[in-house]
Amino acid sequence: MVSRGFFRKLTAYLLLVMLAQSCANVADASDSNNIRTSCWATATLSENVVAVARDEHRWSCSGANQEFSIDAERVLLRFDIPPVQAPVRYLLSRRSAFDALHLLAIDEDGAVRQTSFPAVALRSSMAGGYFKADLPDVTLATRQVIAAVDLPTHKMTLENAYLSPVDSGASAADLRFLLLIAGLAGMLVMPLIFNAAFYRALREPFVLWHSVLTTSLLMTIVVTSGLSVALFDPPAMTLSWMTTLLFGVTISSGAMFTYSFIEPGMMHPLLRRILPYCAAWAVFLSVFHATFPFVARPVQSVVYTAAFGPILAAFVCAMVDSLLRGSRAARFQAIGYAPLALVGLVRLVTGVSPWLHSADAMVLFYFGCMFEVLLTTLGVAERFVTIRRERDRVRNEADLLERLSETDPLTGLLNRRAIERQFEQLREVGFTALAVIDLDHFKAINDGYGHSTGDEVLKAVAVALKAGSNVRAYRLGGEEFILLLRGQDVDAQAEFRRQAIPATVADAVPGLAGPVTASMGITAISSVDAFTTVYERADKHLYEAKSAGRNRTRSELGPTHSSVTAQIDQVMIA
Repeated sequence: MVSRGFFRKLTAYLLLVMLAQSCANVADASDSNNIRTSCWATATLSENVVAVARDEHRWSCSGANQEFSIDAERVLLRFDIPPVQAPVRYLLSRRSAFDALHLLAIDEDGAVRQTSFPAVALRSSMAGGYFKADLPDVTLATRQVIAAVDLPTHKMTLENAYLSPVDSGASAADLRFLLLIAGLAGMLVMPLIFNAAFYRALREPFVLWHSVLTTSLLMTIVVTSGLSVALFDPPAMTLSWMTTLLFGVTISSGAMFTYSFIEPGMMHPLLRRILPYCAAWAVFLSVFHATFPFVARPVQSVVYTAAFGPILAAFVCAMVDSLLRGSRAARFQAIGYAPLALVGLVRLVTGVSPWLHSADAMVLFYFGCMFEVLLTTLGVAERFVTIRRERDRVRNEADLLERLSETDPLTGLLNRRAIERQFEQLREVGFTALAVIDLDHFKAINDGYGHSTGDEVLKAVAVALKAGSNVRAYRLGGEEFILLLRGQDVDAQAEFRRQAIPATVADAVPGLAGPVTASMGITAISSVDAFTTVYERADKHLYEAKSAGRNRTRSELGPTHSSVTAQIDQVMIA
C-alpha cells in the first residue's frame, strides 16, 4: 500500500510540474520580447526575395490565427518590429525538413541586410524541438525582419516561428524544466536494468520488445528536448530526421510488445496477426519520410501523419478486445499507453485538419513516456511472476510424473528405468558395486498363499533393502532387486541386507510355512562399465548362487568382512 501511494503521489507531482511548465511555455511565447509573425506571402524559388518582400500586394495579414499553406515553393514570413522593441538576435521555430532559410533585416530607410542558411547548417535551440538562426544585424532602425523558407514540409515551421533576443530555453525556469527532463530520462534507465534481470531468468520476447520500446522513448526524450543540445549539440536537421525515425521505432516496438505481451488466448487471433504488420508499416513510414521528405512535399506530412491512423485503430481494438477477455497484461498497457495514445490523437487530428494549428503536445508526451514505462514495467514484472509461477508448477508436475514413472508402485523403490538413467551419474560419484538379489521359490508363495500375500512379501523385502546414503535399492521386476553400493565393505553391506530379508518378511507377513530367503550375485563397477555389462556379470554370479543351493551369495569382491568391522547402517536394516 505504501509503494502504491508513493507512486500515485509521484505521478501527480510530475503531472502538476509539467502542466505548470506548459503554462510557463505559453507565457514565454507571449513575452513582449518575442515577436510573432504578422504577415506571410508565397513565391517561387526563382523570384527575388527582396522584391517579394517589398511588394505589399503579395502579403496576407490576418492576425495571430492566420492560416499558412506550404503549397508554394517558398513561404515568406514577416515580423514587424515596433520602434521601442529591444533588438532581436534569433529566429526560432519547430524543426522539420526544408531546403534553405533566407533572412532579411529591413531598416526604416529601406536598407536591407540579408543572410542565408542551408537547412543542414542550422543549429538546434535549447528549446526542445526548435532550431535557431542568427539574424542579420538588427538595429533600433530595423522595422521588419523577413524569413523565407524554401520547400517547407510542415506547417509547424511556419506556425511556431518567432524572433527572440536570446536563445529560448536558457532561462532559470527552462533549466529547471531541463533538469526535470534529465531526471525523467534517468528514471527510464531503471526499467532497462530490470528487463536485463527478467530476461536472464525468463527468456520471453516481450521483455526484449519492452527494452526496445523503453530505449526508443528514452532517446526520443533526449532528441526532442534540450538535453541533446546540452550534451552533443547536433545540427537541427539531424535531430529532425532522428525524431522521425525514433517515432517509427517507438510505434513499431510498442506494437510488437503488445503482440508478445498479451497472454495467449486473450486477444483475437486476427488482431494479434495484424500487429506485426502494423509494426513493419510504422518503420516503413518513418524511414521513407525521413529519407525522402520532399517526394510529395505539400501533402506528405499530412499523409504521413494520417497513415498512422490505422495503427492507432488496430491498437485500440486490440486493447479493448483483450480487456473484454479479462487480460491482466492489457490492464497495465491500457493505463500506461493512455497518455501516449492521447498524444497520438492530438498529433493526428491537428496534423490532418487544415483549420487547426499543428500540435505535438510535447509536455504531455514527456509525461506519457514516464507513465507508460512505469506502468508497463509493473506489468512486465507481474507477468514475469505469473509466467515463472506457471513454469514452476509445470516443472514440478513434470518432475512428479517423472518420479512416478521411475518408481515401483508396489514397493516404493525405484525401477529399472530409474537405474538406467542414473547409473552413469552414480558411477561418477563413487558407487563401486552392484548386487542382484532374487527371492528363492517366490512362485510357491504366490501359488500357495495368493498374489496378495506375495505382494506383502515384496513390500517387506523393500523394507529390508531400504536405501541409505551409500546404498541405492531398485526393484527390477517380479521378485528381482538390485543394490548399488559405495564406501567400505560394499559386499558386507549387501550381505547384511540379504540376510535381513527372512526376519523382516516373517515379522511383516506372519503365517508363512517357512522363511523367505534370497540369493545374491555381486560384482564391482569399473569407471568405464555400462549398466548392462555390470548387470550381466552380477546376474551370472546370481545364477551361480542359485545353482549352489540358493540362500547364499556369490561375489567377485573377495571374502566379506565381519559385521563388527563393516560400516553399515544396522538400524535401517533392522
